[in-house]
Amino acid sequence: MEKLYIIKIGGNIIDDEIKLSSFLKVFAAVEGKKILIHGGGKLATKMASQLGIEQQMIDGRRITDAETLKIVTMVYAGYINKNIVAQLQANHCNAIGLSGADGNMIKAHKRKHNTIDYGFVGDIDTVNIDLLQNLLNKNMSVVAAPITYDECGSLLNTNADTIAQEMAKAMSSLYEITLIYSFEKNGVLLDVNDDDSIIPHINSVYYAELKKKQLIFAGMIPKLDNAFAAVANGVHTVIIGKAEELKELISGTTGTTIKHE
Repeated sequence: MEKLYIIKIGGNIIDDEIKLSSFLKVFAAVEGKKILIHGGGKLATKMASQLGIEQQMIDGRRITDAETLKIVTMVYAGYINKNIVAQLQANHCNAIGLSGADGNMIKAHKRKHNTIDYGFVGDIDTVNIDLLQNLLNKNMSVVAAPITYDECGSLLNTNADTIAQEMAKAMSSLYEITLIYSFEKNGVLLDVNDDDSIIPHINSVYYAELKKKQLIFAGMIPKLDNAFAAVANGVHTVIIGKAEELKELISGTTGTTIKHE
């Protein structure tokens, strides 16, 4: 089965022009089929502040009201997405930037919660694997922005880690998937204050043990939950590690690896 890399980058890279440029050079040089999924970084929050639009966060999650939706769509699916695409073209990597609404790539529904109204926040229903396969077969690298849409035609702000997981699961019927979550840490750490305490491999039993002993940093749990959900649903390998070490993550010499058991 042909390999496909699905790589997610976070705000720490998006917000740093030098780090982003360096990352995209390495990404462009990755051989074979690849998809890049990006988050939003701090630019949307900065623009909202400049426009006097108050931002509300609950447990680190943005409440996306109608005015905020306009800003995140302009920033995520507009400037950030097209800036990445332009830089990849400059590195001789033919890329196409899409939101979930483009080509019916990702359909979602507005999040339902018993007590919290997250506003225009989406939870994913379907991923258009035919569209993605056609683009990949034309030797295009897909750059996905974290904006989806629903059947009523509303745009929805959607978590980029979740997009990466759902896309990886959907595409696993066609490809051997390596899903890479790249962020600011060297991998999953046994001690959050020690960057060298990387756990190189985690299986579900060890993960349950680490959670029980409260040895996993709380902010890492959603990422690991996504990773284990991915490998339980057809994804070959998930790697978590530092974005600046993408080449080493791909070669398996750094970061934390989770494989289907």
